[in-house]
Amino acid sequence: MTAVQSKAADELEVKLGRLSTLTGKPTHYCAGCEHGILTRLIANAIDELGMREKTVMVDSVGCSVFAHDYINTDAVQAPHGRAPAVMTGIKRVRPDLLVFAVQGDGDAVSIGLLELVYAANRGEPITIFLVNNAIYGMTGGQMAPTTPTGMVTTTTPWGRDLKDTGPPMDATRMLSGLSGPAYVKRVFLPIAPIGSSELYSAKGPLEGARSVLNAFKVQQLGGFSFVEFVSTCSVNWKMTVLDSKKYANSVLSKIFPPGLYKDTMGVEKK
Repeated sequence: MTAVQSKAADELEVKLGRLSTLTGKPTHYCAGCEHGILTRLIANAIDELGMREKTVMVDSVGCSVFAHDYINTDAVQAPHGRAPAVMTGIKRVRPDLLVFAVQGDGDAVSIGLLELVYAANRGEPITIFLVNNAIYGMTGGQMAPTTPTGMVTTTTPWGRDLKDTGPPMDATRMLSGLSGPAYVKRVFLPIAPIGSSELYSAKGPLEGARSVLNAFKVQQLGGFSFVEFVSTCSVNWKMTVLDSKKYANSVLSKIFPPGLYKDTMGVEKK
């Protein structure tokens, strides 16, 4: 490559929005999965805050377990469901760092529920992003705490039965009722159809970008921040990518309505 070609390549990368907080490695996420979108939103926010050199990501166990390959920050691997405890330890030793985790609904709301609740109740100054795709994605499509009533999974072949398993758990509402958290929000991340047309809105990802940035700002102000991202899993839902978006819009958006549930520091107004 000549010097002119190298310069042109560098300029193209800048034009396309290459971020220092992204490694540039292709992700392993399935086609249509919102994990990739969230990865970009997190990188954008860290770059905007100028915190890449002072950020630590705690890897959870789930589809985001390899996120350290894509987000160019320091990273620590946590046992299944224990990311909030590991994050708490890091933040208490190094309060100057920005500490976050991306957790799935199985990781955070099942095996790690007590870790999540107690970290939130203590108001630990950490940030947790929950990806709620209503199913265990990485381990084969089993029923998760957030699985809607009637959904067919590998462990509920006749659909989730309300009588046997209880209703889907709502982590956002649960945490918003505690006194400790400073910022609790839910964002609907899949693209949404505009009326009856074939046009789709990207309002969710745009709202997600603002929410990730605000969640980090809350942590910098000393508060616990939590953002749930309602997402899809077309592979384990046994749907096409487009059908999974339609299902999320028609079913999940009603069970898990997006909105700001708590903002004691008023970052959404700034």
